[in-house]
Amino acid sequence: MRTVEEHAGVVTGLLHRLPAQLLPLAEARGRVLAEDLVAGLDLPPFPNSAMDGYAVRVSELEDRAGDPIALPVSLPVSQDIPAGRTDTAPLVPGTAARIMTGAPIPDGADGIVPVEHTDGGVGDPGAAGATVTIHDLPVPGRHVRTRGEDVAVGTVVLPAGTELGPPQLGVAAALGVAELPVVRPARVLVLSTGTELVVPGQPLGPGQIYESNSVMLAAALSAIGAEPVLAHLVADDVTAFRAELDRAAAVGTPEQVDLIVTSGGVSAGAYEVVKDALTGQGVEFAKVAMQPGMPQGAGVLATAVGDIPVVTLPGNPVSSYVSFEVFLRPALLAAMGHAGTTRPLLWLPLSAPLDSPPGKRQFRRALVDAATGTVAPWGGPGSHLLAWLAGSDAMIVVPEDATSLEAGAPVEVWLLD
Repeated sequence: MRTVEEHAGVVTGLLHRLPAQLLPLAEARGRVLAEDLVAGLDLPPFPNSAMDGYAVRVSELEDRAGDPIALPVSLPVSQDIPAGRTDTAPLVPGTAARIMTGAPIPDGADGIVPVEHTDGGVGDPGAAGATVTIHDLPVPGRHVRTRGEDVAVGTVVLPAGTELGPPQLGVAAALGVAELPVVRPARVLVLSTGTELVVPGQPLGPGQIYESNSVMLAAALSAIGAEPVLAHLVADDVTAFRAELDRAAAVGTPEQVDLIVTSGGVSAGAYEVVKDALTGQGVEFAKVAMQPGMPQGAGVLATAVGDIPVVTLPGNPVSSYVSFEVFLRPALLAAMGHAGTTRPLLWLPLSAPLDSPPGKRQFRRALVDAATGTVAPWGGPGSHLLAWLAGSDAMIVVPEDATSLEAGAPVEVWLLD
């Protein structure tokens, strides 16, 4: 029997870092930067004003001894500088220039007097008789954004591996970058097996149940930025399963899929179609010391369109989801360039006792109580109890050597979405 770590290593080893693609900024949110983003210009690219107000030479508001002159003081307003102006003239000695936030600082000016510290100005700036009365002495450099203050040219602004969110995309745009190289998302074929399965929305016959695993797994894949490709449901027939697998791998997406994920058909009983079809075909099946999710499989399968990694999950819904969380989620995140591949982890005291089978790592649905700082098992350990999973917000991880934990015992907790 494999340990959880051993099987995780097998699954991770199947997937390699995916190649990069160029995307416009508007399409890059949530993707991972494939290369360092190096600043090609300074930010800000020129000195500019942080306030609406008046640009002045601070020394002209001091006497020869460097002491402030008596305030208020009036200065002629020699020019008007709105944001975006490209023909700013040097500041005429003995004058002020009206300036807007983001506008370039005129040569010769070294301070900004906010408009709130003036009378607001009289007359049209630059016209004869235009003046401003200053009530508070400015400090040299205050309210002046210097060139390169935020980013200097040549600086690595975003290292490779950065997940791109709104601030990261914003700084790329500020640097004049229109496209970014990002790691391509994994394309994952999801295939569910079972003669008893029926597509939701169709009538159920005797002995049938609605298929839920492919919907759940596709949503889990989309949540981490992968691209799921759903195949048709396959009955418990080896020939039909292999034919559908080859068909879906070839035409389910414009390009070859990066991974095939199946659910169901991997246990030790009869009618285990996935195990029967793929044994000896490059896929190895093993028992993993965990609950739920003991039967697992992984390997590389030769298909009509080439060799494709395959991970086979158990068919019980909770087993399938837990297996995704433990094995597939971290492996796919790593392949898509993410530095962090684990769920947020806490250690919290149990609010109620629980039992666990010896020799197996148990993953239990749970609810975190933020008010008390505790965690409670939510529902029993049954791998078919999907509604209890839907109502949980965490998983408790019970180690293999623990068979009984009392209330108050600290446990490892994974926070779910």
